[in-house]
Amino acid sequence: MEIQVRSYREADLSAAVEIWNQVVEEGVAFPQTEKLTEADGREFFAEQSYTGVACDTASGSVVGLYILHPNNIGRCGHICNTSYAVHKTLRGQRIGEALVRDSLRMGKELGFKILQFNAVVRSNVYALRLYRKMGFVQLGSIPAGFLMKDGHYEDIIPHYHAL
Repeated sequence: MEIQVRSYREADLSAAVEIWNQVVEEGVAFPQTEKLTEADGREFFAEQSYTGVACDTASGSVVGLYILHPNNIGRCGHICNTSYAVHKTLRGQRIGEALVRDSLRMGKELGFKILQFNAVVRSNVYALRLYRKMGFVQLGSIPAGFLMKDGHYEDIIPHYHAL
């Protein structure tokens, strides 16, 4: 599969909401507990500094996405944060890597100096491996920082990457 990452369009809404909600429903990565409706999704994706979508160039199908926004305000407003989602049937095909690469480029293009992840769950070994490969720096861990869907808590590992 050949992937192109581009800017989100209104026509991507249904696919973007579906993919986002897959991750929310799994309950092991995003802090959100409520799934998006199409109306909520329209507002949510539009309010980000940037929403990127990964498309299969052969079919044009949306196969993943990311959101990018400031991690904080004022004196820390130069730090951005991102969240990534790949369609659950297509994971392991380097779509996430394409999304992360594009987010690093876009964060810099938008004038951010640092990309920070606040809550990478310790059991998310594939994400941890990818972030290590791409030069992110781990900042320690926060014990029991993430409530898993099944009710137990797992450590989270903040990361950053200078842009």
